[in-house]
Amino acid sequence: MPNNSTLELIDGKIVDKSSSLLSSEVEGMFAARIRDYTSANPVAKVFPGSLGYQCFPSGKDRILKPDVTVVLTDRMRHFNDDDPDFMPIVPDLAVEVVSFQDTFFSITDRVIEYQHAGFPLIWVADPMARTVTVYLHGGRPVIFTADDDLRAESLLLGFRCKVADFFPVSAKLSSL
Repeated sequence: MPNNSTLELIDGKIVDKSSSLLSSEVEGMFAARIRDYTSANPVAKVFPGSLGYQCFPSGKDRILKPDVTVVLTDRMRHFNDDDPDFMPIVPDLAVEVVSFQDTFFSITDRVIEYQHAGFPLIWVADPMARTVTVYLHGGRPVIFTADDDLRAESLLLGFRCKVADFFPVSAKLSSL
């Protein structure tokens, strides 16, 4: 598979993952806020959407790239390869940011695939609605709005951020 930050491998076929200016900005805001936390509390590593994950039950014909991922540092110590081309383990947190090209079905399919692979925590950020839908492994999704605090206590003890802080003010203005 070519080394390209937006290409994924789905059922053995190379597919370009959609993005937009707004979704890219929100992706960066998630990465920055979580990285701020992990800089002060080095319990996990934060990775951008260019890192592919090859940890799906269907095997080597599937490499997906969540927009932001978090992997606990202790789990990283068990790698045989210090610098793998693709992450061979499930992340502890995956963040997907909805872009203009995404459909409800494409996001839902992605979440189902992550859940099937055993991702314990998934956040789906919708910049236009200014919401984050949280999927805990085995639980029902919960929608957090701009005024809510988003936490990840089971993963990042003490991490807390207003949902609104993940979205630029321009996203709110353009949706009015």
